[in-house]
Amino acid sequence: MVQARVVIAGVKSGSGKTTVAAGLMAALARRGLQVQGYKVGPDYIDPGYHTAVTGRPSRNLDSFLLPEATIRELYLRAAATANIGIIEGVMGLYDGRAGSGAGSTAEVARMLKAPVLLVLDAGSLAQSAAAMVMGYAGYDSGVHIAGVILNRVAGERHKEILQKAIEEATGIPVVGCLEREAGLALPSRHLGLTPAVEMAELDKVLDRLAHIAGEALDLDRIMTLAGGAEKLGAPERPLFAPQPVTGRLPVAIAHDAAFNFYYRDALDYLESRGACLLPFSPLTDARLPAGAAGLIIGGGFPEMFLPELAANTTLHEDIRRKAAGGLPLYAECGGLMYLCRAIKDFDDRIWPMAGLVPAVCGMQKRLAGMGYREAATQGISILGPAGLLVKGHEFHYSGLEVAEGHPWAYRLTENNQLEGYASGSVLASYIHLHWAGNPGAANNFLARCRAYARSLKK
Repeated sequence: MVQARVVIAGVKSGSGKTTVAAGLMAALARRGLQVQGYKVGPDYIDPGYHTAVTGRPSRNLDSFLLPEATIRELYLRAAATANIGIIEGVMGLYDGRAGSGAGSTAEVARMLKAPVLLVLDAGSLAQSAAAMVMGYAGYDSGVHIAGVILNRVAGERHKEILQKAIEEATGIPVVGCLEREAGLALPSRHLGLTPAVEMAELDKVLDRLAHIAGEALDLDRIMTLAGGAEKLGAPERPLFAPQPVTGRLPVAIAHDAAFNFYYRDALDYLESRGACLLPFSPLTDARLPAGAAGLIIGGGFPEMFLPELAANTTLHEDIRRKAAGGLPLYAECGGLMYLCRAIKDFDDRIWPMAGLVPAVCGMQKRLAGMGYREAATQGISILGPAGLLVKGHEFHYSGLEVAEGHPWAYRLTENNQLEGYASGSVLASYIHLHWAGNPGAANNFLARCRAYARSLKK
C-alpha cells in the first residue's frame, strides 16, 4: 500500500489552501499519477474541486465528527489505489473547536502522521515570514512542517528575500512560490467557494490551475517529502468490515445542482450496509425513483434554484404522498429547507416548496448558524430511540418560522436549544451528519427502510 501523503495547511483562513491544494493535485494528475484528495473538516465545496481535478471522489476527514480509528480507516481505504494522498486543511493549521482544537488540521496531521506543507500569504511580508514559520513549526512538536509554499508573492526579488529568511532561520525548505498576479483563485459566494458543479468553463479553470501550479511548485521535492511519511497500520476493528447483507435496499437520494452536499464515505457506509442509492433530481424529476424504500435529501443551494424547485409540484405531491404512507425520509439543511411549506428568498419573495415541514424558511444575509453540534433526539424517530446522541455540523444563512407545538427533532447538548423537525417517518434538520461517525443512527435508518420495504410486499 502506498503511504505517500502530505497535508496542505494555511497560517489562517484565506491563505490560499484550496487553490494550492487543487493546483497541486491537478499538476500531479497531469503527470499521470493517481492522486487522492481529502479535506479536513466538514466542508462540502472544496472536495468538489479535488474530485474534478483528480477524477477520484475526495474524502472528508473530520476529527470531531469521526473517531481517530475511523479517520485512519477512511484515509487508507481511499489511498489504497493512489500514488499520493493530498489532504487540504481547514482554517489556520491549529484552529479547531473552541477550547480544544478538535477538528483542527494539526489534529488530523498528527492522527495520520503526515508531513505538513504550510501555505503562507506573503503579500505584505519580508523577514517576518521566517518568524511566522518558526512559530508554527515550534508550536506543537507532534506536527511536522516539512515545507513552505509562499502565496501572493510580488515578484522574483520578493521571493528571494522570503526564501532566504525562512530557510536560514528554520531549515524548512520553500517548495513553491505563487505570484500575486498569477490568476490562481477560485470564485466564491455566501457559503464559501462556488461549487465546482456550478462553475462555467470548469475545465479551463482547472487547466490553468494545473499549468500554474506545475510551474510554481517543486513537484519532485513535494513527492519526496510526502514519501517520507511514517507508515500507517490497518485498523484492528474496521468500521467497513464485511457484513452479510440480504438483498439490496433501494434508497432514493436527491443529487443535482441544488442538492449535492454529501460525504462520500458516509454514502459508502450506507452502501456497505446494503443500501442501493438511487439518485434523482428535485429540479427535473416528476417522481421519486420507483421502488424506493427510503429517501435522503441532503444539503446544497436550494436558494439558488427556487423558481425551478417551486414549479415542480408533481414531485412535491409524490413526496408528500409517500411520506404519508410511511416512507422513511431523512433531510438535512438544504433538504430541510426544501421540505418546508415555503422558502422566503433574500428579497422576501415566497416560493412554495414540498410542504412536509410546517414552517417557512427565511433566507438571511447574515450567517444564521455555524459550528459543530452534539444533539439528542427528542423522541422515537427514523434514527432510533429518544435520547440518541448524534454529532454533526451546521452552516446556513436561513432560519425557520415555526408555530407553537412544533415537533422538534433534536435538543442540542451545549445549550438545550431545540432544532429541526421530526414526525412520523420524517426527520429533517439543519445538522449535517456523517453516517460513518454516527453508525447507530445510520443502521437504525436503514432498518426503518427495510421495514417499509417489507410493508409494501404485504
